[in-house]
Amino acid sequence: MKFYKYHALGNDYIVLNPADFPDWPAPTPVQIRLICHRNFGVGSDGILWGPLPSPLGGHGVRIFNPDGSEAEKSGNGTRIFARFLWDQGIVREPTFAIDTPGGSVQAMMKEGGRLITMDMGTVSFDSERIPVTGPRRDVINEKLVVQGREFIFCAATIGNPHCVIVLPEISAELARQYGPEIEAAPIFPRRTNVQFMKVLDRRNLQIEIWERGAGYTLASGTSSSAAAAVAFRLGSVDRAVTMHMPGGTLEIEIGEDYRITMTGTATKVAQGVLELEL
Repeated sequence: MKFYKYHALGNDYIVLNPADFPDWPAPTPVQIRLICHRNFGVGSDGILWGPLPSPLGGHGVRIFNPDGSEAEKSGNGTRIFARFLWDQGIVREPTFAIDTPGGSVQAMMKEGGRLITMDMGTVSFDSERIPVTGPRRDVINEKLVVQGREFIFCAATIGNPHCVIVLPEISAELARQYGPEIEAAPIFPRRTNVQFMKVLDRRNLQIEIWERGAGYTLASGTSSSAAAAVAFRLGSVDRAVTMHMPGGTLEIEIGEDYRITMTGTATKVAQGVLELEL
């Protein structure tokens, strides 16, 4: 039972190819939690299960969080999956589609697969698409009180939900303190990813991330996409933005209709065999 481990700016995933697991229709939540456990398993921020057949015509993948839940889309995850497909020779042309439950993305391989540009799709602020409770609207500069502190937030989706909070100063401690409660706030019926964002200048943004189902995270592609789109919607940045995260940087281009192109690295860490004893 083979596994492949990669990281994208410190956001690490294990890739499991269904062809190597003929008796598994998909990993169960118990198996996912064990494999992702950093003491009792291999350790990772999630599992990528693929390639799978897809009605959209691309290479299908399912994305599992370390708590056993399933994510609709992941920027770092799809970048890692693109590198895996390239490394395994499953794809031979440098441009190809990856289909996730949150929509299809286009991968463009560069520098032998070590640098990847992803067409991530479009960002929407529509409350019904995110979703956010209440009347249908664009969710921009609304109030949320957590632990007695009032935050002004914007919500967005790029196939998965995000809550972006702009502050003059941010930190990992801030994300760890408020992230879990914001993730599960009743206004987000499917929970949400949370980004605390600082505007450095018109071409640079800094974010700290609390990821739905995974917790504090060193980097996130969809979080970067959503945060950049929010900053552009608020008039704080230009269309080309560098996202600064604890794990490193991503380059984001914001096109018409908030279409996001993301460029970043994906690094192979290891491959091996899951033992039956595990």
